[in-house]
Amino acid sequence: MDVERYWRAALAQNAQEMRPFFRKNAVIRWPNTNEQFTVEEFLRANCEYPGSWDGQIERLEQTDSLLITVVHVYSRDKTVSCHVTSFFQIEKDRIAALEEYWGDDGPPPRWRQEMGIGKPIRQSGEQ
Repeated sequence: MDVERYWRAALAQNAQEMRPFFRKNAVIRWPNTNEQFTVEEFLRANCEYPGSWDGQIERLEQTDSLLITVVHVYSRDKTVSCHVTSFFQIEKDRIAALEEYWGDDGPPPRWRQEMGIGKPIRQSGEQ
């Protein structure tokens, strides 16, 4: 499966380009919000999500039929930034199951800042 092409289509919110990546009966789960989708429901949720989006794959791992990506996703106006870790179960070069964990990017909580521990992974302004 061409995961880079998949993510380009997903970020462009192009259901027509995304649909062929999925097996007809694929199951998509977002555990953070306790949601499970059919392919058509997932395409609708992704492609009708408000705003214009961009992003890049930051990490890609594959073992047998499991493909894992970490993607930095952000709004084109730079007001929203998050990271998604996606677990793709691949069967016959198509997605049979997809489980995604979304997290909003932001500063550490104040209590941890006050401890004076850790340091930034990226400098301010870096993507």
